[in-house]
Amino acid sequence: MEEKISVIVPVHNGESYLEDCIDSVLAQDCGALEVIVINDGSTDGTAAVCERLCGEHSCVRVITLPDLGVSVARNRGLEQARGAYIMFVDADDRLRPGVLKSLHRLLCRTDSDMAGCSFAAWGMPEEWERLRTEGEMPEELAGSHAGKIYDSDSYLRENILRGNTRCWSKLYRRDLIGQVRFREGLTIGEDMLFLVELLPHMRRAVETAYPGYGYYRNPDGAMKRPFTADYMDQIYCWEMARGLIVKRESSLAAQADAQIMVAVMLTAGKIAMLSGKERGQAKEYLQVCCRKLKGIVNREEAYPYLPAGYGIKVRLFAVLPRFYVWLYHYSRKQENR
Repeated sequence: MEEKISVIVPVHNGESYLEDCIDSVLAQDCGALEVIVINDGSTDGTAAVCERLCGEHSCVRVITLPDLGVSVARNRGLEQARGAYIMFVDADDRLRPGVLKSLHRLLCRTDSDMAGCSFAAWGMPEEWERLRTEGEMPEELAGSHAGKIYDSDSYLRENILRGNTRCWSKLYRRDLIGQVRFREGLTIGEDMLFLVELLPHMRRAVETAYPGYGYYRNPDGAMKRPFTADYMDQIYCWEMARGLIVKRESSLAAQADAQIMVAVMLTAGKIAMLSGKERGQAKEYLQVCCRKLKGIVNREEAYPYLPAGYGIKVRLFAVLPRFYVWLYHYSRKQENR
């Protein structure tokens, strides 16, 4: 492989896991490689880890930002990347051996603009060690007939609208990304919106079920933390995405509405898990959730696209939001006892 791959790794307070992440990237047998680490306002020992990695590896570069958020960090990495191919890796995750080489081979053999793989979640070191030592992607899965090939319309229908909304675990041709950037100021759902905005430029994409990306179940990760105002971003991102999707294909309005419903219910669930005092402080956000849901709750055509059980949740929350929040809080507390 002669063309360079640029791996962009945003990090914020990741001193305990950044080096292991970068080691998994540097261990890839994929020819020319550059690793761009964006230290986004870390206040722990991340800067020292970055400095050491730069000193030890000539292909590692570090960009320092004053805590501007993951979207700004990724965008800055894109601006600085020199590779013909791009991959995003979160700093607490890791790449399984050989996955970059395999994704590049799959991308080239299918003449695709993007090649994606599945992921394997891990939490304990022994889980990662098992994944790391299981071996590389089998050759037949990186062949020209492996995985599934999509045009941009089918990728939207069969991937983005069915939950494959992650920007990581994918290798992109730099030409596909072009001037598309992550919407800055957004922290949840921004990767889905990035993929939607790539669609007009996408000729072909390929996805394999091989779990080549090691996703760390970080107990301090964004989706594990208690509710903050940032959680509202997932609603706003799906609303923006809906506008782009319907403009592209009006028949997909129901699927997009279903995704907004799910985003509202996930956010309401986060608010419900706060203490009574905290729920009072988050009242305005709960009211926003109610308003967003009331605008689409009567769109019956969206309900077949909801996950199992969500139809009842949506209707109950729309009619009795305070009761739903109390019931959710109580039931989850009982489960966690």
